Amino acid sequence: MFRRPVVRALACGVLVLLCVVSGSSRPTAQTQPLIPTVRAALNRQDFAEAERVLADAKTRAGMTPEWLEAHSWLGRGALAAKKYDRAEAYATQTYALVQDALKGRTLDQEAHLPIALGAAIEVQGHAAAEAGARSEGVAYLNQEFEKYKTTSIAKRIQKNLNLLTLEGTVAPALDRSEGFSSRRLQLADVKGKVAIVFFWAHWCPDCKRQAPILSALLDKYRDQGLTIVAPTQRYGYVAGGRTAGAEEENKYIASVRDTYYGFLPDDAVTISEANHVRYGVSTTPTLVLLDRQGIVRAYHPGNMTAEELDALIVKYLNAR
Repeated sequence: MFRRPVVRALACGVLVLLCVVSGSSRPTAQTQPLIPTVRAALNRQDFAEAERVLADAKTRAGMTPEWLEAHSWLGRGALAAKKYDRAEAYATQTYALVQDALKGRTLDQEAHLPIALGAAIEVQGHAAAEAGARSEGVAYLNQEFEKYKTTSIAKRIQKNLNLLTLEGTVAPALDRSEGFSSRRLQLADVKGKVAIVFFWAHWCPDCKRQAPILSALLDKYRDQGLTIVAPTQRYGYVAGGRTAGAEEENKYIASVRDTYYGFLPDDAVTISEANHVRYGVSTTPTLVLLDRQGIVRAYHPGNMTAEELDALIVKYLNAR
């Protein structure tokens, strides 16, 4: 669809994911599950081996949903390796194969197909941007978002749109319909300050690891004009994955806030799925840094180190 792709944040994220599966020995389909085996080959940039493993698995069991997810790693691996034409070709193929698999079923009937399709869309959108065709990539991602905005991959598509478009723009307003306080901060309330918008989830261990860093930075720079806004959402369950209604889950969210995020005042927390969709929070935490004028200066799915955040905060606290 697009020629000669370019990736920054996405490529780094894919490389991190690929590096999780590493080792000096060559894995085989007989000794390891399919997806980790394909990822291990791609970590070595051994695309021929990855394709061989997939071909063998297809011969044994056909193009199962798991096989399609494994196939989607070809595009992600090629993108991380900056083999952009190959990434585009792989992603286009994955997309077509998933569409065939979806005949007679919905996207979210099982776990593997949404991952495969989301990856294919992600790679194609970023491939266009990396080719210098950013507007075409954005248009493609917008088109796919409209198709899949009521499915589980909506946040993922929006995340990739945000990676291409959000920095340098006015931060989208937050839905403040629910929260811990009758007066919940809107982004206009923090204009004039540098703000970290910290998207978190009650179940998220990475969010808990981010919390001490945010707390320390807030203590360090509060008097110079740093603040934190912390949107979250309900997921339909509480501790142990037990299904829960809204009222019970709200109480659980409050208890998690009290335990791990005591530095967040009541008015900083909003509870709304709409915010997580709007900001493409398919990864928690997601961190968004706003300057004193409310312009997005950093959009970062995933954790950030104290050093990374400190440098950004100082830059925009001191900016005229």
